[in-house]
Amino acid sequence: MTVVSAETPRQAAVALAKNPSIVPLAGGTDFMVGWNAGLLNGRAILDLSGIGAWKKIRRRAGGVAVGALATHTQLQRHPAVRKQFPLLVRACSLIGAAAIQNRGTIGGNIANASPAGDTFPPLAVYEATVHLISANGKRSLPFIEVFAGVKKTNLRPGELIESVELPVPKPAPTRSYFRKVGTRAAQALSKTVAAGLLWLSRDGRVIELRFALGSMAPTVRRLASTEQFLKGQKLTPPSIDRACELLAHDVSPIDDVRSTAEYRLAVSRNMLRQFLESEHD
Repeated sequence: MTVVSAETPRQAAVALAKNPSIVPLAGGTDFMVGWNAGLLNGRAILDLSGIGAWKKIRRRAGGVAVGALATHTQLQRHPAVRKQFPLLVRACSLIGAAAIQNRGTIGGNIANASPAGDTFPPLAVYEATVHLISANGKRSLPFIEVFAGVKKTNLRPGELIESVELPVPKPAPTRSYFRKVGTRAAQALSKTVAAGLLWLSRDGRVIELRFALGSMAPTVRRLASTEQFLKGQKLTPPSIDRACELLAHDVSPIDDVRSTAEYRLAVSRNMLRQFLESEHD
């Protein structure tokens, strides 16, 4: 086994450019599953753990920049993240056991591109931006545009995730919501996972709704049809009923070993209804 260690972003980008088949290693929580299954036999490894700059969470004007190697535990403990992005903190607290949270990284989580990523609905409704680096330079993608399908991303060959930028929602949302539904209360993959932010006017009309679902399509999905329909409306029983019906326009749940498409759709509609009918977080 060949292991190449990088201590700077530039070293990592150059190593990947020289050997496009090399496998980047961040926290290793998903990497080791593939390794143990023999899926990575003969592959060279690019160890990113020496890039100290990518392990930091920095306050920025109007938000927070999270290094790609920041762990789920770091995110839970960071004061600015706890204050401004509670849905992400909640999601990180439900990822596996403490050992996984201590090792798993936000960049590795995104690059793994699982449809069931618990952090993905919060990142979608917070409208995060993912910053990428390669030997040819840097570019950025809106978080929701990173994913191309199950375990597939829109990263170009030679690109690595450098950081994730989170803008603070302004004004503060009227309501927020996060819920994960799994077979067990902890240490289970999601059957469906949801995050929502809602802004209401003084007369109770929807200024803006952001609602995202995981495990309901090949990639995390914002409910564009529902969000657009409710804009400018009051949350009456008929409008909520219609919003829940429209949810099906933006998702494509499947039957698999964890659940059925019918169950996922029913539960997701119930979660959206719960959020819209509540009067507080």
